[in-house]
Amino acid sequence: MIEAINVSKTFDDIKAVDQISATIKEGNVFGLVGTNGAGKSTFLRMMSGILKPDSGEIKLDGMNVYENIEAKERFFYISDEQFFFPNATPKDMREFYRSIYKNFDVNRFDKLIGQFELSLTRKINTFSKGMKKQLSVICGICANTKYLFCDETFDGLDPVMRQAVKSIFAKELTEREMTPIIASHNLRELEDICDHVGLLHKGGILLSKDLFDMKCSIHKVQCVFKTQDRVEEVEKELNLLKKEQRGSLYTYTARGTCEEITAIIQKRNPIFVEVLPLSLEEIFISETEVVGYDIKKLIM
Repeated sequence: MIEAINVSKTFDDIKAVDQISATIKEGNVFGLVGTNGAGKSTFLRMMSGILKPDSGEIKLDGMNVYENIEAKERFFYISDEQFFFPNATPKDMREFYRSIYKNFDVNRFDKLIGQFELSLTRKINTFSKGMKKQLSVICGICANTKYLFCDETFDGLDPVMRQAVKSIFAKELTEREMTPIIASHNLRELEDICDHVGLLHKGGILLSKDLFDMKCSIHKVQCVFKTQDRVEEVEKELNLLKKEQRGSLYTYTARGTCEEITAIIQKRNPIFVEVLPLSLEEIFISETEVVGYDIKKLIM
């Protein structure tokens, strides 16, 4: 488990991270979402012990991370800006990480290099941005660490490679309960892989919730009623977050279980009723609008 307790970091007069507290459980995929400048990269760098918090502390399995070798052996950090040794090849990086991580899987590294159609002996400085990202992911997976910190890992990958990387993450989760922490500015990238999502804004966590709980507690329903008084009755009883109307068709986003919401509507004998799927984006829009923020301006 990773715990951040009232963590803050300032660069000159810029408050990059402001009093963040978060708990990341093992065996889950934690998504860290926010615009550029929201504090995602700074927070990840503090989690990985590259930066020291000005205040507060970050603990990994009960250990402070900063300048702690034992803690750092338990994670691999994939930065947004890729770094490799000058004139290095994937083979060189394989040998380097093999000397750092005692459980580094050389055979799997070579196999994945082949599957991603990369060359073991080609100089990395001739790789494209996407190829460098693929190599970083391969290094991170093969390090066999408990935690994997990913900063904009899907940025620069084509759609096929994104799905390939997500499939590898899913396999690692199933087989050895690896815990990825993925920072991204794009909610759509995280929707099909994350269990828990934290939304960063201006250096603080605006919202942090389990996706399953959110999806079970908010629903979207379309319906048509015979009379206007039945519409008013339904709207008084529903815990409405959002309402849209097109002619006689009403679309409600409401808080509550699917059974509770449909029961309220069915009591009024609707002409038509249908429960619609909600995207992660729509859920976050609904949640943040309730607390006075327009997420569309923050991350879209």
